[in-house]
Amino acid sequence: MPELIAPADRLQSSWLAACAEWPPGAHQDGTGLRLAPEGDLRDPDVFRTWVERLRRQSDRSVAVGEGRVHATHWWIVEDDSYLGAIDLRHYLNALLLDVGGHIGYSVRPSARRRGLATWALGAVLPRARALGLDRVLVTCDDDNTGSARSIERNGGVLEDVRAAGSGLKRRYWIDLQEG
Repeated sequence: MPELIAPADRLQSSWLAACAEWPPGAHQDGTGLRLAPEGDLRDPDVFRTWVERLRRQSDRSVAVGEGRVHATHWWIVEDDSYLGAIDLRHYLNALLLDVGGHIGYSVRPSARRRGLATWALGAVLPRARALGLDRVLVTCDDDNTGSARSIERNGGVLEDVRAAGSGLKRRYWIDLQEG
């Protein structure tokens, strides 16, 4: 049974194995790789520093830097095996409102088509509501039918499709208001 956990340096080996499944330079949404320090993530100290940065990003008393927003990161794991990542951005800046959204996620290639993205997105929605959000924006590449289905299964309503630097993005809103 999968679960969401805070990023943990004890899963470094599993995370590295998952990372090796992606093409070089591939974007892994929701992972917070942009927060990784200079250096090789195979180095335990570099990896630990990155994990600490991911955990700290949710602390609103700590500045996150220009162009960034506070976010909570989780790893999707099963039996201590890293399967993917999902993050909840606490608020939107202009870029996130345009093409990034409140929630980003990715599932390692070998763990896809198991419903993990749909499950993880559904598990994060109550946490977004607990943050005081009435609705969340979730986006995906226009040609990513699996992700579009995951969003729609969680109540996503397509607002539009927009051009982004990486291609077309589908923009969905999910209403979190109860009732």
